[in-house]
Amino acid sequence: MSLSRIVLSSGRSIELTELRMSSTYGGMLEGYPCKPVNDMRVSGLKRQAELAFPSTPVHLVPPSCEYPDRTAGAFGPVEVLPSVACTGTFRSAAIAPELAQVVHRSALTVVWFQTALDVPSGEDADLALRSIRWEELARDHEL
Repeated sequence: MSLSRIVLSSGRSIELTELRMSSTYGGMLEGYPCKPVNDMRVSGLKRQAELAFPSTPVHLVPPSCEYPDRTAGAFGPVEVLPSVACTGTFRSAAIAPELAQVVHRSALTVVWFQTALDVPSGEDADLALRSIRWEELARDHEL
């Protein structure tokens, strides 16, 4: 049973089978949100996903940033990512048409950021998430 279903811009339906959410800046002891901090957070989250889900490819949806304060500190201007970091595993029908759909599926692990603690679902899912190029990024596997 899936947690939710999303219809991609391509028309393909994908199912969210596992979701991990965390505070983007949880555990940040000092400093401020800036490009170097964000780059480390984004690459660390992607690396964690690759280790946690070694059998599926991992795709990072490039995060949007806000710049609330134009004053630059020691590490550059304040740059704020959305507050919730997400890692989700999705599955769908097989990509290759020659595979038996009864015993094959495709899968992809996705890392993205969002502003609320909502499970992405249906057509309400963020456009960046719905724009994933599934056929290029996911991998087929046998059940």
